[in-house]
Amino acid sequence: MAEEKLKVQPLDLGDQIICGVDEAGRGPLAGPVFAAAVILPPGLEIEGLDDSKKISAKKRDVLFDLIKEQATAYSIALASVEEIDQMNILQATFLAMRRAVEGLEIKPDLALIDGNRVAPMTIEAKSVIGGDSKYAAIAAASVLAKVARDRHMLEIDALYPQYEFARHKGYGTKLHYEMLAQFGPSPAHRRTFLKNMNRAKE
Repeated sequence: MAEEKLKVQPLDLGDQIICGVDEAGRGPLAGPVFAAAVILPPGLEIEGLDDSKKISAKKRDVLFDLIKEQATAYSIALASVEEIDQMNILQATFLAMRRAVEGLEIKPDLALIDGNRVAPMTIEAKSVIGGDSKYAAIAAASVLAKVARDRHMLEIDALYPQYEFARHKGYGTKLHYEMLAQFGPSPAHRRTFLKNMNRAKE
C-alpha cells in the first residue's frame, strides 16, 4: 500500500536539511555500539530500502554501497566497549549518534532519530518511534550502522576466534554463553553487561 512506503522526507518540515540517525548494537554482550547519520537527496528513492532488521544480510550489503554512493552525506561512528562500561549503554549510544551527526560533511538543520529518546545534539533533534520503517534517511542510517557493526565484529572474530563472533555478532546466544563459560570474557566484552548477566543468574 502506498501509505506504507518509506517517506523520502517528512512533508511538514519544508526545505530543512534533514539527517536520519539510527544505531546498531545496543543489546550485545560484546563489541562497540555503532551509529550512522544520513542525508539523502530530495526525491531519492533506493529500491529495497527498509528497516535493517527486515532485510537479509546479503541485501544489506548491497544497500550499504548504494547508500554511500547516492547519499548527499553520510557518517558512521561508534562508542567503544570501554566507553559503554564507563558511561552505560544509553549514554554511549547517544555519544555514537552525536559523533555520527557531527561527522557529516554537511551540517543538517534537524536530526530525526529512531526510537523514543533524543540524543543530546548541537542541532535540533526529534525522536521518531519506528522511524526506520517510516523515513528513508533513518532506514538508510540503520543499514549503514548495522553493516558497519557486523563487519567490525568479523574483525573481532579474527582476533578472538574462540568466541565465534562471526556467528552471533556479540549477541547473547546460547553459543556465545557457552564460549563465555569455557573461555571467560575477552577484551571485546562489555564487563558491565556480564555483571548484569551474572546477577540475573543469582
